[in-house]
Amino acid sequence: MRVADFDFILPPERIALRPAVPRESAKLLVVGDQLQDLTVANLPEQFRRGDVLVFNNTKVIPAALTGQRVGRLGTTPKIEALLHMRLDASRWKAFVKPAKKLEQGDRVQFGTDGRVCLLGEVFATVEHKGDAGEVTLAFDFSGPVLDEAISAVGRVPLPPYIESKRAQDAQDKTDYQTIFAKEAGAVAAPTAGLHFTPDLMKILQDTGINHEFVTLHVGAGTFLPVKADDTDNHKMHAEWGEINAETIERLKAARDNGGRIIAVGTTSLRLLEASGLEPFCGTTEIFITPGYTFKSVDGLITNFHLPKSTLFMLVSAFAGQARMKAAYAHAIENNYRFYSYGDASLLWPAA
Repeated sequence: MRVADFDFILPPERIALRPAVPRESAKLLVVGDQLQDLTVANLPEQFRRGDVLVFNNTKVIPAALTGQRVGRLGTTPKIEALLHMRLDASRWKAFVKPAKKLEQGDRVQFGTDGRVCLLGEVFATVEHKGDAGEVTLAFDFSGPVLDEAISAVGRVPLPPYIESKRAQDAQDKTDYQTIFAKEAGAVAAPTAGLHFTPDLMKILQDTGINHEFVTLHVGAGTFLPVKADDTDNHKMHAEWGEINAETIERLKAARDNGGRIIAVGTTSLRLLEASGLEPFCGTTEIFITPGYTFKSVDGLITNFHLPKSTLFMLVSAFAGQARMKAAYAHAIENNYRFYSYGDASLLWPAA
């Protein structure tokens, strides 16, 4: 399909720079047989007893690092790195800027403020240089020591459409993390989950709506633009995920009893679809576009996504391309807030 078919015009003032307070006060657009304007607090009314909401319990790590190239004669250029996928105890794949300043074998020093090993620095070697600014960094530390070092020198990797508008602050450390965040490893938040509070979860539970957790460590590839003209030529970056056997058994039992599986966020949906409702542990590069047949998910809660993005392609596949273009036009006209800190939608599949 043509990538241009998923384009739309979004006024810049519709991009949310802060989340709604309280979180469940965010707007909710229900996309079904018709469009309904509600709030996230109205979600319990949209489900039936026995339905199951599936949340992603990944935890965002401070994966944005600033450092400098060292070891060569001459200059020590500044290097920005965004870790996006852990390979083992000491190695990460990362996107770097400016990539032209790094070659295989180069050394990069991150941090200079005395918080790591009393030296104020953590070093990495460029083990491999790939395409589109991607490198493999082999750090001098490994395991929990490396995790501590990254936490000390890194910062929360807010999406570029927020960081380009305002400076990051301490509030983002709370705002850009769900209340379920448990398994460290994501470099982007599963943002649909940001709308949920303990009070809303209790109401859902009290009305017979259950919930389950899966883990998908969201990668920076989520925010990368689709540069190809045709979706067939776009390659997704791999993300690591896990669904255990007990969770799968409960989801299957819920469906057998007439319950529906509602993915909270495109990350949960991608992992459920990659698993085929079977136990899963590994990486997935699933890319969902219109024409895909959904096997594991009956409904989707998600935020509003970027034009020509893989996520807008996914929601178009789930709810219908024409319906989603109409829904987004309605959202823009009615002052919905877009992207990570924005409002939410509840999508039911196209007939």
